[in-house]
Amino acid sequence: MAIIGIVAVDRNGAIGKGGHLPWHYSADLKFFKQQTTGNACLMGYRTWLTLKKPLPGRLNVVLTRRADTEPRESVVWLRDRQSALSLKNYLKCDLFVIGGAQVFGAFLEEIERWVVTEVPLAVEGADTFMPAGFLEGFSAYDTRRLEDDLKVTFYERTR
Repeated sequence: MAIIGIVAVDRNGAIGKGGHLPWHYSADLKFFKQQTTGNACLMGYRTWLTLKKPLPGRLNVVLTRRADTEPRESVVWLRDRQSALSLKNYLKCDLFVIGGAQVFGAFLEEIERWVVTEVPLAVEGADTFMPAGFLEGFSAYDTRRLEDDLKVTFYERTR
């Protein structure tokens, strides 16, 4: 099992605006689905709220301190980073860290690989960005081109 960060960023490292993805590329969504299906997806509560329902075909792991969470099929509610990391002992699949910025920041030390989609935009008024230097200590090992001029780079930890 690997812990993998997966994210789409604009030219300035932005990942959000007003609590949502500031773009819609069906090629990126399709790629995200291909990469994560059959695995676990770790997200913060605000990212969870942007989904209309649990991501199908995946274990949805949501970090939240809220007490009013309701049981849902294929959703695990966890309170803290350590609880999420303890899943590593039980999962027989990869754990994809899918956001948002606080969750990416909290798991920077544990992420072993990154899958980064570069979006050919500079979003005006973006308010959520990837942590500075999140790719430090990583090197690219593969690149793919998707439709809509999207480029995906795969990184692995080198130190």
